[in-house]
Amino acid sequence: MPFDTMSGASLPNASFSLPFSTMSAQARPPFPAQLTNPAPHHPHWASLQADIEAHLKQTMPLKQPHEVFNPMHHLVFSAPRTTVPALCLAACELVGGHRQEAMPAASALLLNLANAHAHEHLLLSDRARPGDGYGANIELLTGDGIVPFGFELLARSDDPAHEKSERILRVIIEISRAVGSEGLQKALYMENTLEDESDGEDPRHVESMRVVVEKKEGGMHACGAACGAVLGGGSEEEIERLRKFGYYVGMTQGMLQRGLLQGLEDLRNLAFNQLQFFKDRGLDIHIISTFINF
Repeated sequence: MPFDTMSGASLPNASFSLPFSTMSAQARPPFPAQLTNPAPHHPHWASLQADIEAHLKQTMPLKQPHEVFNPMHHLVFSAPRTTVPALCLAACELVGGHRQEAMPAASALLLNLANAHAHEHLLLSDRARPGDGYGANIELLTGDGIVPFGFELLARSDDPAHEKSERILRVIIEISRAVGSEGLQKALYMENTLEDESDGEDPRHVESMRVVVEKKEGGMHACGAACGAVLGGGSEEEIERLRKFGYYVGMTQGMLQRGLLQGLEDLRNLAFNQLQFFKDRGLDIHIISTFINF
């Protein structure tokens, strides 16, 4: 099944089937598994993440009215870190772009993930929430407020003189689909439902877990890598290979976080197979390969 590269449609599940039905659900940690970085102190990832946060602190400074910007600032910079935004920058650089070209997209991804984290934890009264005493209403409103700001950053990065409008529009569509009702939001809903209702030994539960990982970690990493490749000026083949690479990276992280160890080596091999395409063309894959070498 071909990819719908212009619309940013989800990866076809049939192309990425894994033996989830044979995995033991007994080893899984309690839901939900946060979309976090399994090795946040890796120097390459830390450098990319630091650049993204510095960019956001410039574009979103603390200012009046403080009752709006203080909780917004706190929510964005206290949310768990994920490799999705950093992968966006690394993919851009791999195809020959400069990381600043993908910085607005990486920032938008970070803002959308921070919002998802806030919404996720508002549903879980028995868990710590990220609002630091601001209250559930402020957390909810703040999370909703940072999403359009992310898309504003993307729109403002358009430079008609450099004919970037089509790339930016494509990235906006990619992110909208990845975080929308058939992407991350669906995964969060399913995850919350699974925690309350499903029996871990039920095959339907295992299949639902597979869908959650595909939509959450898999889908968001696929989106980040594809967005970086688009903004870096990658060819269609480069974009789709990096989309697949991101998907495998996210699936590996999502399964590992849930204690689902069977099939991880297959995913790593599939990820490296996508990078081999770039290595064969003389490109330096050292930095981007660290996303799967954790």
